[in-house]
Amino acid sequence: ADPTPPLIISKGNLSLLSRSCVAMVGARNASAAGRRMAADLATGLGKHNVTVVSGLARGIDTACHQASLDTGTCAVIAGGIDNYYPPENQALQDAIIERGVLISEMPPGTKPQGRHFPRRNRLISGISAGVVVVEAALRSGSLITARYALEQNRDVMAVPGSPLDPRAKGNNDLLRQGAVFIETVDDILAALPTLNALQENHLSQHYREEPSMPNHKADPTNKERTAVLECLGPVPIHRDEIVQHTSLPHSTISIVLIELELSGHLHREAGGGIALIPAPANQSEV
Repeated sequence: ADPTPPLIISKGNLSLLSRSCVAMVGARNASAAGRRMAADLATGLGKHNVTVVSGLARGIDTACHQASLDTGTCAVIAGGIDNYYPPENQALQDAIIERGVLISEMPPGTKPQGRHFPRRNRLISGISAGVVVVEAALRSGSLITARYALEQNRDVMAVPGSPLDPRAKGNNDLLRQGAVFIETVDDILAALPTLNALQENHLSQHYREEPSMPNHKADPTNKERTAVLECLGPVPIHRDEIVQHTSLPHSTISIVLIELELSGHLHREAGGGIALIPAPANQSEV
């Protein structure tokens, strides 16, 4: 598998990634029915306080982002954070920066190239609890995302499509291989118990009560990062315990935890438990 990204750059409300996240991917040349299905599922996930993650490509990705702008969306892009790609999605990309979050592991100024997209796909699946393939051909980037999801122990889900439509052969093949059958948002929630656990967990009340983090929120200080790290270890604990021990704001703790998760040092357990991933013997501790 590819190594952990050495750098993650974001624009927008990074605290959206502290919520439950589900990736949605599919064809660029999507059918009207596929785009409508993607929008319906993304809208439904938003109503359950789930952040929708996708890749800002044409077709299915665009439909997902547009449908979840008001409830929480994350776009993972293949180029630098300052590049617009595809060009026709410039207005959508700006809207995501304003109302959602945009992330990239590429340095600013990097033009997206073919080799960057599989890396982006790995990041899409990595920050999500599961991946929903809405519409995909047999040879498509969406199936690369599904493969990464399996390697990362994420759930793979697929929407069934017409056997006469080549744009649906990939997701139909995933279903034959055991992917979870998805027709409604309830199917996604049922397939991912961690989503239900997080929705029911006491800490979800804090998200409802606390205002969204503004885009200009200052980064945590080294002292704040250290305080959070001192609470963490190989035994899972809950966010409420970190709040109790550090007295830090939820938004600050969320950012530190997201940084650790994106760097490959944090694991989230079912039910909301958080634990550090032990460093390999030949590496130093976090």
